Order: sequence, then structure tokens, then C-alpha cells
Amino acid sequence: MAGSAQRPLRADARRNRDRILAAAVRMFGEEGLETHLERIAKEAGVGSATLYRNFATREALIEAVYRNEVAQLCDAAPELLQEKPPYEALRAWTRLFLDYVTTKFGMAEALRAIAATGSNPYGHSRDMIQAAITDLMGACAAAGAIRTDISPTDMGAALEGIALTSANPEHRERAERLLDLTLDGLKVGS
Repeated sequence: MAGSAQRPLRADARRNRDRILAAAVRMFGEEGLETHLERIAKEAGVGSATLYRNFATREALIEAVYRNEVAQLCDAAPELLQEKPPYEALRAWTRLFLDYVTTKFGMAEALRAIAATGSNPYGHSRDMIQAAITDLMGACAAAGAIRTDISPTDMGAALEGIALTSANPEHRERAERLLDLTLDGLKVGS
């Protein structure tokens, strides 16, 4: 089993895994974390055996969904920097961060339970997110779009604070206002 964990997945197996993760995000969001795994498999267009081959337990699936959400969030930073001016990329990424936090908010109890078993679902997520913020702010600073006296660590703390007070989906509008306030404070001349 250890050897198979290190081998890259075949293209079809990778597609199945990705479809399962996407279906799990949708189903967990719509029906909660207690959604029957067989329903997730059906939504993904795979058999139950394929789901269980990839994720032996509900906890393994929840952890994989969380890690996948973090990876997608962090992978978006360089993509946004290629598509948009740096400040607009930062602004767009903070909206994606809100989406990520909202997903995580619904999974918080399950992630705590997974962590209590000795697993670390958070792994390197904080470092990955901090690296994305650093890259985005670095590009903004290089373009002269933001102040340089605010560190990426401070920005990360501000985003975490907004998340703590506004992660609930009903508070999305307030969270976006707080993000705008924070980002406006970063602009040169603020």
C-alpha cells in the first residue's frame, strides 16, 4: 500500500478522484457532512467502490476536500497574477479566500474531530496561504499599487480576523465590506 501511495495516479483515476472531490464539496455544502457517501459517488458519476478505493473513510474524504480547497485557493494566486493587474488579482483572490473560509466553516467541527485523532488536516495550509498572500502583495508592491509598510503576515492576520467574524455564509456581504476596507487601506496614499 505504501508503494501505491507514492505512484502517480493514472489519468482516469485522477479524473475520478477530482470528480469525487468536486461532488463532495457540492454535496457537503448542500446537505452537510453527514451526506451518504454513496450519494457523493453517484453525483460524481463513479461507483461506491471507486469512492472507497480513493477515500476509505468519511474522515479521509473530508480531509481530502479540505486540502484540495486549500490547494485550489493557493494555485489561484499565480493564475490571477497572469490574468489581472496585481491589485485586482489581490482583490479577486481575497474573494476566493472568503469562498474557502465559508467551505471550511461548514467543515470546522469535522476537521477538529479529525485533528483529535492525531491526523493534521491543516498540515501546511497556513504556510501555503501565507505564501500566496506574499506573492500577491509582492507583485502589488513591485507595481507600486500598495504600501510596503504592511507585511503579508499582517494581511494574513487581517484576513483571518475577517474570516473569524464573517465566515458564516449569511455574513458574506459584511465580509466583502471588511475586505474592501482592508484592501483600500493597503493602497498607496492611504
